Amino acid sequence: MSRYNIEIAKGAGFCFGVKRAVQIAEKTADENGGCCTLGELIHNGSEIARLERLGVYPINSPEDLPDGKTLIIRSHGVAQSVIDHINDKGINCIDATCPFVAKIHDIVSKAEGHVIVAGDPDHPEVIGIVGHCKDPNEVTVVRDSDELEKVLNLQDFTRQSALIIVAQTTFNSSKWQSCKKVAKKHYTNIAIFDTICSATAERQHRTEELSERSVLMVTVGGKNSSNTAKLAQISQKHCPVIFTEDGSDIDKAAVSELLPLQGGTVGITAGASTPAYIIKEVHRIMSEILNNEEGFDFMAEVDKTFKKVYIGNRVKALVVAVNKNEAVVDLGTKHSGYIPASELSQDPNADPSDVVKVGDEIEAIVTAVNDAEGTVTLSKKKVDSVLGVEKLAAAMEANETLEGEVSSVVKGGVIIISNGTRVFIPASQTGVPKDGKLEELLKKTVPFKVIEVTEARGRVVGSIRQAKKEANDAAKAKFWETVEVGQKFTGEVKSIESYGVFVDLGGVDGMVHSSELTWNRIKHPREIVKIGDKLDVYVKSFDPEKKRVSLGCKKEEDNPWNKFVAEYHEGDVVDVTIVSITPFGAFAQIIPGVDGLIHISQISTERINNVAQVLSIGDEVKVKIIEINEEQNRVSLSIRALKEEMPEEEEEAAENDAE
Repeated sequence: MSRYNIEIAKGAGFCFGVKRAVQIAEKTADENGGCCTLGELIHNGSEIARLERLGVYPINSPEDLPDGKTLIIRSHGVAQSVIDHINDKGINCIDATCPFVAKIHDIVSKAEGHVIVAGDPDHPEVIGIVGHCKDPNEVTVVRDSDELEKVLNLQDFTRQSALIIVAQTTFNSSKWQSCKKVAKKHYTNIAIFDTICSATAERQHRTEELSERSVLMVTVGGKNSSNTAKLAQISQKHCPVIFTEDGSDIDKAAVSELLPLQGGTVGITAGASTPAYIIKEVHRIMSEILNNEEGFDFMAEVDKTFKKVYIGNRVKALVVAVNKNEAVVDLGTKHSGYIPASELSQDPNADPSDVVKVGDEIEAIVTAVNDAEGTVTLSKKKVDSVLGVEKLAAAMEANETLEGEVSSVVKGGVIIISNGTRVFIPASQTGVPKDGKLEELLKKTVPFKVIEVTEARGRVVGSIRQAKKEANDAAKAKFWETVEVGQKFTGEVKSIESYGVFVDLGGVDGMVHSSELTWNRIKHPREIVKIGDKLDVYVKSFDPEKKRVSLGCKKEEDNPWNKFVAEYHEGDVVDVTIVSITPFGAFAQIIPGVDGLIHISQISTERINNVAQVLSIGDEVKVKIIEINEEQNRVSLSIRALKEEMPEEEEEAAENDAE
């Protein structure tokens, strides 16, 4: 037979709640000469038979309890009415309800509006949950998202004071995600409680991961076990599955038919009600069938899942679920790990789903252990902070410039989150003026330098101003090393003066004279630019010693002089507009960007002493081009020349018309 490797899914077998219930039953039977459970303690026939040999017997009703015996409520829990009945009869009772189930009881018992339960309506756990709701008429049980869709389409819950949805602890994780999407689509204000047991989520995740790379999966557990059936369903999506309660019904011929010739991994997973000794027996049987003689210390592997964790332990964890309140993690033990949202990141506004994803392997520090409930509370941000401080100290030693987002404004400065660590930036080091607002930096990614680290206290101080200064110094040095006449830049207008504008070229400011801004006549640069504008400029000249750069902005292709000389010639008669008056004449605009001078001697055939007595700004007059000086870009115009060319009678008529 080809080579096959047998692998047991992590987290297979007893969960904390079941293990706790079994231990309670064993101890009670030992101390009291037997005891009874209200219904079968767990969904596993072989284990029930073993417990009966120890004196633990299931009964169907409190009335069936023999005199003097103790009654144990199984891990599935029961309705509140059943608990009240037991108390009224004065029965000696021990409640072994799983802490995760008890948590759901507490949630639904306090709900003021309608309660939706995602789960199997015939499962004892769901029956118990429904029995803890305030009003049995205000409860709906759905098996999947399709049923939920139908319920929400048929019933109007908008008048409800509140609407909540919870899940059976062993509900299928993917089905639950679908239910949540449907619920949010219909009611944005619905309260969603992620109540699937973390051990269930972890077991399903590990089973799916193993089945994806296996050629055959063996699912071990009671045939009437809800969570075991779900493991089989998950595995069937990826490979053939054998479902067995204790291994005794596994047929070698059937196994051989399902196995491929090339060999591969054979996976074993087990439901929460499957004890370790049954998993071990199934492993032995499969090893014999596959002639797998490799050494395997099964109990050592099982013991790993029950290893102790202590406050202060730094552990590795696999993220198996994320919601708005917490991340659920697999520690490789039977404990359920939780990282509250406040312990995921130093940023109080961070969304947990942005910090970690399902499948991420992370490090965290144990902050609390509740052995009674089988839960462990952890902190990721404490580990991140320790590692972050070390990295930031190294960055300071190397004089590195880092980047980080300003997450909050605090007294005396701002906070940047970098490498999972809070970095304090004093106000004096932010680069914001004294009269400026620090809030302008919020949510902005900025460069900074680490200037102080106190590792013992986990305190890190940084400076934005120093980082920017170094960047500016480096940019200036590079500029003066590489600048050339004609070099083009796109820069930001930093200041505006009457004679021109200053443009930031990247560490160095250059000046564009007003005459270089545009081909058109302007009185002040503010007519065409404002602070913050982007300008395309080129270097006209520079002086490294005086640190001065003269820039040009006008483009030759836009030069109106070129258009003028192409379209106008000496002797042409044109209409112009007077744009300025001087003692020696008047300047008139021929086309935008090209003015010509009408000398005082060319204004009239008669002698005049004051140009302003004859012409005014804005006057439109007809002139003759008498000279074009292309070397100096000058144009001479004449009104007189036109008058001299007019016949006397036309001149008289023109004068009469003017009167």
